[in-house]
Amino acid sequence: MKVIDGSRLEGGGQLVRMAVALSALTAIPVEIRGVRAGRKKPGLAAQHIAAVKAVAGVCSAKCTGLAVGSSRITFSPGEPTRRYIRVDVGTAGSIPLVLQAYLPVALRCGGSVVVNGGTDVEHAPTIDYFQEVHAAVLRNLGAACTVEIRRRGYYPQGGGEVAVEVAPSRLRPLDLSAGTTPRTCGIVSCSSGLPAHVAERQARAAGTVIRGETDIPCTARCERQDGHSTGSSCTVWSGPRGACALGRRGFPAEKVGEAAARGLVEAIQSGAEVDRHLSDQLLVYLALAGGSFTAPAPTLHVRTMHWLLAEFGYDVRCREGRIVEWSA
Repeated sequence: MKVIDGSRLEGGGQLVRMAVALSALTAIPVEIRGVRAGRKKPGLAAQHIAAVKAVAGVCSAKCTGLAVGSSRITFSPGEPTRRYIRVDVGTAGSIPLVLQAYLPVALRCGGSVVVNGGTDVEHAPTIDYFQEVHAAVLRNLGAACTVEIRRRGYYPQGGGEVAVEVAPSRLRPLDLSAGTTPRTCGIVSCSSGLPAHVAERQARAAGTVIRGETDIPCTARCERQDGHSTGSSCTVWSGPRGACALGRRGFPAEKVGEAAARGLVEAIQSGAEVDRHLSDQLLVYLALAGGSFTAPAPTLHVRTMHWLLAEFGYDVRCREGRIVEWSA
């Protein structure tokens, strides 16, 4: 059984999620010790448990230590098999982060999952980013997957629901060079339990920034729902680059849209093919399918994935300069 130090580098939920995904992909049992040891609230949270259960559901893994606060888990995978599974985070924990762990394993065998939790929460990509950037890039590489946003969930109430359907897929080697020159930009501005003008103001502000700093034509849509979950989000993207921002009390809707748009503009102006958040999400697919892509300077999350892939025997190379080229 491979032993992984859960406090290494980023030392957070990403390490747990992707360690069990790589365990399932390689059939190597794993023990993770010191889970999130350096965090304010160390050990597993509900969101991390949900991600492990999603992966375990695909490969009938035997697990120990799956309890809130646990600092050690073991994960012994079986063969990935097409299944229908349902995972409830039980909190407003991020659905997209659960899907990040599930998807690379499910693409091997196909299957479907319904996840309940938070669709748009702090310290995680929005579900629109997952749909329009992460999943879109994979579909362009040959992944057969659909994402259905059934209901949005914001912190602290949660209550969101997303369904993902996956067919067995063999990805082509990564080549994202066609996305280097932006052709169009998408904006999706959403709110729940708030007046319609909130999402409209977010979208308008995002469009103003993008049109003022680039020559990329924009298409925007606004979505509003009623329900017990209250919040807002704005996501912008252009090909394999995107950014998102969340509304919060005391933070004007215009600022939300501007923050998302400036994140995208920064990614485009970097000259890299992907944004800094997508780079760590793509490394596992680069390891599996080969190819290359360029990204901004490595974040701690990227360095963590690079180290973790090497632990499981994957040779992913990094050539650093003004921008970084990743290859395998």
